Amino acid sequence: MLTGVLFLILAAILLLNLYVQGFLPGQGIATGGRAFLPKTFIGFFHPYCNAGGGGERVLWTAIAYMQRTRPDVVCVVYSGDTDASKEQIIAKAKARFDVTLAPQSLHFVFLESRWLAEDRAWPRFTLLGQSLGSMYLAWEALSEFVPDLYNTMGYAFTFHIVAWLAGIPIGAYVHYPTISTDMLSRVESRRQTYANSEAISSSTVLSRGKLMYYRLFMYHYAIALRRSSFLMVNSSWTKNHIDSILAHSDPFLDLIHLPFTSINSLISSSSRAFALSSPTPHHAPPKRAKIVYPPCDTRVLSQLPLKRGPSLLLSLAQFRPEKDHAAQIRMLATLQSRYPQHRQSMRMLFVGGVRNEEDAARVEELKELADSLQVSEYVEFVVNAPYARIVELLGEASVGVNTMVDEHFGINVVEFMAAGVIPVVHASGGPLHDIVVPVGGQRTGFHAKDPESFAQAVHEVMVMPEEERVAIRARARRWATNTFSQEAFERGWAQWF
Repeated sequence: MLTGVLFLILAAILLLNLYVQGFLPGQGIATGGRAFLPKTFIGFFHPYCNAGGGGERVLWTAIAYMQRTRPDVVCVVYSGDTDASKEQIIAKAKARFDVTLAPQSLHFVFLESRWLAEDRAWPRFTLLGQSLGSMYLAWEALSEFVPDLYNTMGYAFTFHIVAWLAGIPIGAYVHYPTISTDMLSRVESRRQTYANSEAISSSTVLSRGKLMYYRLFMYHYAIALRRSSFLMVNSSWTKNHIDSILAHSDPFLDLIHLPFTSINSLISSSSRAFALSSPTPHHAPPKRAKIVYPPCDTRVLSQLPLKRGPSLLLSLAQFRPEKDHAAQIRMLATLQSRYPQHRQSMRMLFVGGVRNEEDAARVEELKELADSLQVSEYVEFVVNAPYARIVELLGEASVGVNTMVDEHFGINVVEFMAAGVIPVVHASGGPLHDIVVPVGGQRTGFHAKDPESFAQAVHEVMVMPEEERVAIRARARRWATNTFSQEAFERGWAQWF
């Protein structure tokens, strides 16, 4: 049980360090004691809070809602965005999402060790390395400030640190599982993906070894998730995976894990002796996750006109590898090859956020790919655009493209539909099961699986009569605004806070 040993050793070291340095709950924080403070402090562990993606929209919308409805609550965000100030982060939330945050009840704890939770720090055994890195990052967070309740976007292995060292209620809004049965099946079938290299997929021995590693990791991931008091998820796809993981067990691993369970209980009991008395009661570990669809800006986008030209394609996603922008460029090349009548009138915009140097390099690689496929003159990249510019482009586009496989939800797809942009999305995950679904037996968009089928779907949208396009847009807009509004998210969030 390599991971179990590593987790327990790390926890013991961190517990000792916290105790010696005087940072355990009940001993005060770096800025002084807090027993006299009448507020409830909720900590949000969100190392990339300034990234500008869908997860950040959830974070800021939730905090803005609590600021409006819970004057007794102070929100503390644990962020690794050390290159930005509090004022800059608040300004970006306004510019990117049109979310207004009150600085008086919002504070930041800036973390220096975020790199330990990044994939580039762990070229091998990435999942394990990032999980251990996130645990260290959680220790750094708690060494600065211990809240009354801990919430995260899904860093489940930090639950161990919070439970061992603080003994406070733990909750999460999970955007996607750290590991899933789909990942196991891809390794088992030896399918090459961005997370399963050709060197591994082509080797029987390496594939079996990675499968064993994944199964062991999933076992410990399930243990971590069960430490939470509540779990919210963003889609039925994520819920199905999280529920399956919560119920996951292995008799053989359970037997081996028994001694570590006893040690773990001892550590947890010791840490709770120092913990703050929490104003929120502890709950039994969740057996199932609760779907709370992410907030989407349907009010502003639904005011955009439904009639527009048929030839502007739009991609709206952060420039991360799993978004598979390369497939969209290949789709564009296939579309122009098969349907040359669209060449002169068609263009495609790639709009998205760049978080770091790796993302910036990825944009350059996409430009090179477009050049090599001879479609660069039809492509434009719009990086880190402000909210007003994104709304403007959504009001002009005809077709929205999303090629990510197993997209956990797809806020950008909802934005397409609310804005009157016909979605053409990968036939998997949230876009397939939750968002682009028939309404009254009639379509709200298109599904595809490869560049050829994506090109076929886009062509179909471009050549259909204008009244049919408008009918699809109106139907999709009604569905999106009724189902995925900010108000619906706030109602779901309020069940736990």
